[in-house]
Amino acid sequence: MKKQISILTGIIMLLALAISGCKQETPKAGTAAVETATAEKPAYFLLRPELEKMYGYTQAVKVGNIVKIGGVISINDKGNLTGKDDYPQQMKNCYASLEKVLKHYGCTFEDVFLENIYTTSMAALQQNASYRHKIYTGHFPTGSWIGVNELGLPGAMIEIEMEALIPQH
Repeated sequence: MKKQISILTGIIMLLALAISGCKQETPKAGTAAVETATAEKPAYFLLRPELEKMYGYTQAVKVGNIVKIGGVISINDKGNLTGKDDYPQQMKNCYASLEKVLKHYGCTFEDVFLENIYTTSMAALQQNASYRHKIYTGHFPTGSWIGVNELGLPGAMIEIEMEALIPQH
């Protein structure tokens, strides 16, 4: 019995020590970090307003000097797929739409630091990846290539999302 009490006492002491070691101080209200996080309100940009309102999404959101561009597929302003069965054309169309969003914020592809590509055919992406050398002439962003079963529209083979740092002029 004494051995069980001794073990139980040891466990309780270890728990007390662990709990006391987890004390974290909460930042004081009004500190620079808190002010920065709450001072900037998101600014939304609709590339295809009617379409985006119909489906309930925003193509891009700016917070501070960062712009997040949601996934772009190869569509026209009415939401119809363009470049059906033509992977290279769909890729070019995606980058053309992304360029419009970047220009809205005064950015170029050189300001992009993250690019994620979703594809229904990793082999087709690999075969057409060299096109990205025309897009990124100075450096490539970080990111991922993700294989998926399907995208937002039947026949869509590629979707690209990105984040960019808005240049300070």
